[in-house]
Amino acid sequence: MSGFKLQRLGLMMEPEPGNPQEVEGVLNPAVVRGPDGELYLFPRLVARGNYSRIGIARVRFNEAGDPAGVERLGIALEPEADYERRADGGGGCEDPRITFIEPLRRYMMTYTAFSPQGPRIALALSEDLFHWQRLGLAIFGPYQDFKPGGVTVDDKDGSVFPVAIPNPSGHPELAILHRPLFPGTRPEETARQPASRELDVDRESIWISYCPMALDGCEPNRLGQFTSHHRLATPVSPWERLKIGGGTPPVLTRHGWLIVYHGVSEVMEPGNNGHHLCYSAGVMVLSKEHPQIIRYRSTEPVLTPLLPQERLGTVANVVFPSGIDRRDDLGLPNRFDVYYGMADKRIGVARLDVPDILPPGKVADPPAAKV
Repeated sequence: MSGFKLQRLGLMMEPEPGNPQEVEGVLNPAVVRGPDGELYLFPRLVARGNYSRIGIARVRFNEAGDPAGVERLGIALEPEADYERRADGGGGCEDPRITFIEPLRRYMMTYTAFSPQGPRIALALSEDLFHWQRLGLAIFGPYQDFKPGGVTVDDKDGSVFPVAIPNPSGHPELAILHRPLFPGTRPEETARQPASRELDVDRESIWISYCPMALDGCEPNRLGQFTSHHRLATPVSPWERLKIGGGTPPVLTRHGWLIVYHGVSEVMEPGNNGHHLCYSAGVMVLSKEHPQIIRYRSTEPVLTPLLPQERLGTVANVVFPSGIDRRDDLGLPNRFDVYYGMADKRIGVARLDVPDILPPGKVADPPAAKV
């Protein structure tokens, strides 16, 4: 079992009765500390027809300092740009992650924009979390025959590092984690393949890509291309056999950059002849100096669907980590609260205490990985 443990703290948010903006779910939130020190939560709010907005709420804490609920404050983003809307009136701003970018002295939101072209990673900036400037879609340059984020390639689960990261040539740049969804790599598709299938490591992995950026605090009206792609992580364990993808934005710990990511497997429900997908969460620790190097990776999930709210909902059997808060406010820099989607319907929170010693991990990515 993993040396990292998650302790559930409870339900944080669920659809508000009578609110049409939330009738199909509140899920997969970003969380971030604002300039005022308060913790803000940015849930995906799903209206009828899978029309998604990104809301904003203030997290409330109880006397013990544990998150205990939210105060709704309104909408941060809703589909307005062409790359967020569809001709039939649908569209979506979905599954945000937010990071304060220290060189830019601004917050950057990465989110999934859903348009006729499919899901793509979009970017927005803010100084105060309440007013957002869209930067457009993230643009990824080619790498040999690999073209993430291309015209025909979906891309999701984007999150950025808070500081400039040395690219493979040693130049400090903005780095993003993302998971291109090439045809045939969705869990619904890989579930149909034999258990002994051979992975296409270039097309079934989390990638890290780099983008040049100004480091002098200039207003970044747009970003250039993300290039210098590096394959970071491929499915290796049974609980992530069908798919691996990003989760919480990277945060720095004493062991390196911590991310809580998701993996997908297939489970047999008791009394049911059908197979079902199961989304679980695991932990990765990346090297502080060179984040493309994995220092630790959990061989077992740290959170799996167990509660009724995690097993029953819009999509059954899903825990989906997307937000993380370091509890510096309690004087506990090694304690993190992880916010996650519950069955694509509600939002839960769990606590992660980073161990004093990094546990031994399994080989991150064998060159010819099979699952």
